[in-house]
Amino acid sequence: MPETTWKPKTEHGELSEKDRDDLPDSAFAFPKQRKEPLTDASHVQNALARFDQVDDVSDDERDLAFANIKKAAKHYDVDVTEGSWHDLGKKPHTDNPSH
Repeated sequence: MPETTWKPKTEHGELSEKDRDDLPDSAFAFPKQRKEPLTDASHVQNALARFDQVDDVSDDERDLAFANIKKAAKHYDVDVTEGSWHDLGKKPHTDNPSH
């Protein structure tokens, strides 16, 4: 597993375009592309849900992004059941009481 680059950012909630532009690369699942900010639990869940929609990234970049998401998930107390990004989309990634 690659060494993570993600570092917590304390702001929560919706990110304006300026807020997003001001985030360091380390706040993103995909730091090089600055895709999928991981600034709170909701953003971590969104990054998991949208993981397969991120285009033009290599498998190595996906490995890094998944490691970053898992680190952020642990920080924000989000349960991730998948052991690899290859498992995303095969089953729900978080417990959903409505199912």
